[in-house]
Amino acid sequence: MSNLAYRRVLLKLSGEALMGDEDYGIDPKVIQRLAREVIDARDAGVEIALVIGGGNIFRGAGLAAGGMDRVTGDQMGMLATVINALAMQDALEKLGAKSRVMSAIKINDVCEDYIRRRAIRHLEKGRITIFAAGTGNPFFTTDSGAALRAIEIGADLLLKATKVDGVYDKDPKKFADAVRYDALTYDEVIARDIQVMDTAAFALCRDSHLPLRIFDMSQPGVLLKILRGEHIGTVVTA
Repeated sequence: MSNLAYRRVLLKLSGEALMGDEDYGIDPKVIQRLAREVIDARDAGVEIALVIGGGNIFRGAGLAAGGMDRVTGDQMGMLATVINALAMQDALEKLGAKSRVMSAIKINDVCEDYIRRRAIRHLEKGRITIFAAGTGNPFFTTDSGAALRAIEIGADLLLKATKVDGVYDKDPKKFADAVRYDALTYDEVIARDIQVMDTAAFALCRDSHLPLRIFDMSQPGVLLKILRGEHIGTVVTA
């Protein structure tokens, strides 16, 4: 572990990251590649936890916008994250890793309840731990769930995987002159209303002095490079 910059991290993946080129659901090739990257990080000596969104299946806010009750929509979104977590657990175990899924809502026939001390024990034993169902409450995104769990387990870093290589002053896909930030403070992110995560998640990280790194997960080997201290993407600190 001497060449690693972090002891324990939490990686937040969007549900859309699992789709690959598909329009819906999970691309087996993509989830296998992501699982391999996570295992490489674990094998290097990092204790690693995951939170995966559910946007590839259901998104509560989108369902509510279509007329569904918001609480019901968010509950469906929580169940979608459990589906993705189980899929990732399967991919990890097929590659030989030990993994546990812990849910913020009771669903005992398929995974464990989230208990903080048990989660930390799984990590200490080298198990890749996947936190599902967000915070277990409606109106909170999986970004907030990731920030909360990272703080609870004492993570040294929260990693947010996106489709772009950091935070820009404007959409780099629309503006060729978009400028990427190497570093920002949480106050700057909140004041500028940067939407890469929701404000509640930023505030949680800021108040707990938890650093956040936003990066593009599509580059092979990028996760391990970050864990070894390379400055990739955008870092946000208190």
